[in-house]
Amino acid sequence: MAVYDGSQIVVLEGLEAVRKRPGMYIGSTGSRGLHHLIWEILDNAIDEHLAGFCKEVDITMLADGGIKVKDYGRGVPVDIHPQKHIPTERVVYTILHAGGKFSSNVYKVSGGLHGVGASVVNALSTKMEVTIRRDGLIYKDEYADGGKPVTKLVDGMLPHIGRCKKEDTGTEVIFYPDDSIFETVEFKAEVIKKKLKETAFLNKGLKLVFKNEISGEEAVFEEKEGIRSYIRYINKDADVLHDDVVYIEGESGDIEVEVAFQYTDSYQEQINAYCNRINVVDGGTLVTGFKTALTRIINQYARELGYLKDKDDNFDGKDIRNGIVAIVSIKHPDPQFEGQTKTKLGNTDAKMAVDDVFSKEVVRYFDKNIDTLKAILDMTQKSFHARTASDKARNAVLKTLNDFDTKSKLSACTSKKAEECEIYIVEGDSAGGTVKTARNRKTQAVLPLRGKILNVEKAPLERILANNEIRSMISSFGCGIGDDFDINKLRYDKIIILTDADVDGAHISTLLLTFFYRFMPDLIKEGKVYRGLPPLYKVDYEDLASKAKKKSKKSEYVFNDYELEKFRKIKERKIISVQRYKGLGEMDASQLWETTLDPERRKLARIDISDTVEADQVTSLLMGSLVPPRREFIMQEAQYAKLDV
Repeated sequence: MAVYDGSQIVVLEGLEAVRKRPGMYIGSTGSRGLHHLIWEILDNAIDEHLAGFCKEVDITMLADGGIKVKDYGRGVPVDIHPQKHIPTERVVYTILHAGGKFSSNVYKVSGGLHGVGASVVNALSTKMEVTIRRDGLIYKDEYADGGKPVTKLVDGMLPHIGRCKKEDTGTEVIFYPDDSIFETVEFKAEVIKKKLKETAFLNKGLKLVFKNEISGEEAVFEEKEGIRSYIRYINKDADVLHDDVVYIEGESGDIEVEVAFQYTDSYQEQINAYCNRINVVDGGTLVTGFKTALTRIINQYARELGYLKDKDDNFDGKDIRNGIVAIVSIKHPDPQFEGQTKTKLGNTDAKMAVDDVFSKEVVRYFDKNIDTLKAILDMTQKSFHARTASDKARNAVLKTLNDFDTKSKLSACTSKKAEECEIYIVEGDSAGGTVKTARNRKTQAVLPLRGKILNVEKAPLERILANNEIRSMISSFGCGIGDDFDINKLRYDKIIILTDADVDGAHISTLLLTFFYRFMPDLIKEGKVYRGLPPLYKVDYEDLASKAKKKSKKSEYVFNDYELEKFRKIKERKIISVQRYKGLGEMDASQLWETTLDPERRKLARIDISDTVEADQVTSLLMGSLVPPRREFIMQEAQYAKLDV
């Protein structure tokens, strides 16, 4: 046994820690993590805008694969840092947790709070160039191989390479991601443009210029009406109950508050929250303040206008919010987020500020726009009656779930420890039979679905709960549904969707994810839902590089067409045959265990939500009843799809 002492403790210096564990800093090394590098540099530029010093940011996809982000702010300081005794620009781009965001004298509000963005991008790049225009001089610093300075200092100072007008200020960053760290270094224009569009909505008056040197495309994103335009964009394909977007803004203490909302005929609630332009996916205190104020004020008007009698109970908040699409955005000088991921705001003063501003301003609005108020009250009353009927149906179904016969479907696992158990949802009895035979009976349960489940986007709750396949899942999971959902009662650590790699399999997966997203969203938010990724091919080949005189036949599983194409290009291998698996039922039990069920060797894709606005839009679009916008979306996105022919 190796000696365990101080010599075994590894200390990673400077940016070395970022390169060793990139996922800790940018989430992943896939496409999402790659694009996150842009967002980190963009956030710095936007902070200059929030501080009142920048009205334009240019983002360019360079022809050689790099990214250029240029802002017209004050320019990163280049003087000698009093503590580190090197140019301040180098502190910003080479030292973690260094930046102006920690000082309220520099930034009153800021999106990037940890001071790691610029240095992390540098650490994960093969090359970075920083050009600064400040005080009539132009400075340039270069880094290579993960943040190592290339430019030589002159008397400890960063040399200037030219002169410019004093009013010509700003920072330009060019970087090239390290292909030895990222799975791909190919940036996607559509991903960048979507982000810029959202950023423009949230930063009223900021001009974002996108250029793609590869395709020659140029686009400008600028929204003079800010989040009001954002609501119109979200609802562009929806049936709205009032044409105007209600917009509220104001200040409470040192917190700036903006709220915009509009009602649709949907029975879904969509509230998107932002603090200092960061999307706080799980809401928090700012959303609580909005909900509390909205519920109180609508109930006051309901009694004044006769929608509620003296003896009636108040409308429930859920009834009032049915059909609402809202954005709550605040600027806070010292936001406190719960957890590293910044998905929930914890400041109690944010709740009070939103409640205060919204309560005052929305009353003024409703008093002048009585037709909009009545449309909301009509929807609330309609939602109340629909919920009352649905509650009766739901309670009737939930009472019978304990007696619901899942024995003929569910093959349970023997372990009762949720943390070690997982359930596979498979399509049909054929695949179900193979998975049952191949599984580890102690920890792996199997639930075969007979046919496609109901499309919950188009159905009322009572019909959804009457669907046998859905009832089977609710009963098997054990954690309830809707308002009765309790993730602590979930019987499995992983819910794994395992369908065939064809159109029907993809449709079944989409129907399941729609159900989870609409009625058990915490399953996705808590990272409990996965897609199993069985291989698409089995390749038999001879290893020509083998030193054995007699070449033996070998086999390897390949998971997609891209991997198969790479396999074909390996000169040391002679392909004998390629078998394509059209369904899970074509594998025998040992093959299925080896490739798809064995936790040591299988591939799983965890389902998560990075953009709640887009997730809601796409779900409604693809699973809803409006055909023209769905057709348009599919035609637009088809050019980016990977075809399996």
